[in-house]
Amino acid sequence: MGSRNRGDVNYRNPCLTMHQPWASLLVYGIKRIEGRSWPSPLTGRLWIHAASKIPDPETIKAMEDFYKQIYALDGVTDLKFPEHYPVSRLLGCVEVVGCVKCEELTSWEDVPQGVRQEGLTAFCWLCEQPQKLLVPFEMRGYQGVYNLEKRILEGALRGLCPVEPPLQVKFPLPDPQNPLSLKPGSLVRGLKNGPNKTKTDEGSSPNLTAAIAGAKAAATQFSKKSYGPPTTGFQGQGSRTRSNTNESAQRLDTRHEQRW
Repeated sequence: MGSRNRGDVNYRNPCLTMHQPWASLLVYGIKRIEGRSWPSPLTGRLWIHAASKIPDPETIKAMEDFYKQIYALDGVTDLKFPEHYPVSRLLGCVEVVGCVKCEELTSWEDVPQGVRQEGLTAFCWLCEQPQKLLVPFEMRGYQGVYNLEKRILEGALRGLCPVEPPLQVKFPLPDPQNPLSLKPGSLVRGLKNGPNKTKTDEGSSPNLTAAIAGAKAAATQFSKKSYGPPTTGFQGQGSRTRSNTNESAQRLDTRHEQRW
């Protein structure tokens, strides 16, 4: 499935650099939502690259605890996490099927409760069909969304392996005839009235409350750093990377910084 551009930028082989452990969690199908302070500029295949920062054990534990808790809401208790979280590597890809606002995701009754708990940022990129590289490629990443170099793409396509997610999730389209209909504001009419009541809201799951707080704290370490213009709101699973320039990499979107 090719990537379809929502604006005037030509995304041929779009790639996004993310910090670990969030990058591997997405490629392994554990993470379903990529949170950003800006809406997704595309739908279709998005390659995932791990930034150069080695994740500390506390961050890994915080995120693994978070996913254990939110999957338990949907009856999944045997999560298998990656054995390693490699850095400075192209890891694989996912299919971005749409993007909605945080308040839309957290009140969306057509998706599992655990998925709704992943809505921690202003915009939520909806990801399906994870695939990982059998041998991750070493490469340099860039800020924002950028196109992979042709030589890297050709090698990556040969090494992709489908991933079986812990829980299959299919995000329903508001308009089944329009594959681009999942966009910010598209779910407003179908949302239930009132706040999204969860076990956390009812105070019956202190472990989940603690896990969400830990996940937010883990991501905040990246939002505190100053890499350009400040962004508003909680920044999500680290998507900041080195700012070195390289003429061979086609950087397409440098207006946006890291998020979670």
